[in-house]
Amino acid sequence: PGFEGGQMPLYRLLPKRGFKNVWAKEYAEVNVSVLNRFEDGTTVDPVALVEAGILKNVRDGVRVLGNGELTKKLTVVANGFTKSAKAKIEAAGGKVVVPGEEPVAEQ
Repeated sequence: PGFEGGQMPLYRLLPKRGFKNVWAKEYAEVNVSVLNRFEDGTTVDPVALVEAGILKNVRDGVRVLGNGELTKKLTVVANGFTKSAKAKIEAAGGKVVVPGEEPVAEQ
């Protein structure tokens, strides 16, 4: 396959486009509005999101986006948060936790 009788094969003649970073992390994204499904005061982590049917695959982690409103007080555990998502969760009385990141001590 690919041999064309000595002339330059077509796959070598055509230009190659783009770049795919094989080490890039691919995060599953969840909007803040979806978190209203959970009971008030619960801890929402990737396992809870899969069990609730919100995510099928966690991939390399979960990132929470700030689309929508949150009305319940939740502790959300995820690999990343947008600034607006973090603000909305804390405004509702909830808590934001990033695994592996040390909590900031209040002085």
